[in-house]
Amino acid sequence: MPDRVATTDREDDLLVAEFLAGTPRGLDSVYRAYGASLYAVAFRVLRNEDDASDCVHDALLRMWQRARTYRAESGPLRAYLLVSVRNEALTRKRNAARHVRIEETLARDGAVTFASEIDASDPVARERLRHAVAALPNDQRVALELAYFGHLTYVQVADTLGAPLGTVKSRIALALRKLGSALADERGER
Repeated sequence: MPDRVATTDREDDLLVAEFLAGTPRGLDSVYRAYGASLYAVAFRVLRNEDDASDCVHDALLRMWQRARTYRAESGPLRAYLLVSVRNEALTRKRNAARHVRIEETLARDGAVTFASEIDASDPVARERLRHAVAALPNDQRVALELAYFGHLTYVQVADTLGAPLGTVKSRIALALRKLGSALADERGER
């Protein structure tokens, strides 16, 4: 579906004003006007239809909720939205690659990974993991649970907790190291 671009400066001004006002109609109008271009940008980066759709939805909703950050003197709203969606897609792609690297590192180092090495039917392993997670400091445990069990990206965890992205990344990395160490100690490996 091609973008429905405003045909006059007045239509474009109204579109921007509605979006910046935070009205549901403004969000809908911007999506109808620029949705196809936003999707194309996200798809180019993510190479997956569902991921691209989710990316556009999440990024557009976040930009609409924070519309006050847009400055008209920086350029047209369409350009701002395209850059924002591209950045969101790149962040998602990096986060997915980071999760894969973390899992590979933990597996290579002999640490327990949530998805592959804890057998849900093994009550002893499940209990060891539960105790190791419960022993984590609260801020690390919550960040880890949101990322791994809640399936949120680091950016989404940071938004949920209202914490800086770097802090969230550090908390999760520390939690994973502590879990790996605690579980290895229980198995008598270290």
